[in-house]
Amino acid sequence: MMSETRQLSLVKGEERYVFRYTSGTEATVIDAFATMASDRSSQFDWFDAAVLSYQMGRRLEKELDRVAM
Repeated sequence: MMSETRQLSLVKGEERYVFRYTSGTEATVIDAFATMASDRSSQFDWFDAAVLSYQMGRRLEKELDRVAM
C-alpha cells in the first residue's frame, strides 16, 4: 500500500500553520505539535496542538471505518 500525503491546517489570527505528512507518520507529527506548543516564542499553543491532534484522529477514525466495511 502506497503512503498518501496528508495535510492539516490551522489559521490563528495572522498566523497560518500547514502540516503536510505521509500516512503512517502521525506520531511524528503529534510530537512536532508538542515541540511547537512548548516553545514559548511560538504563537502555537497546547490548544492548537489538541485541535490538530483531534482532527488527525477523526481522519484516522473515518479511514478505519471505511476499511472495516
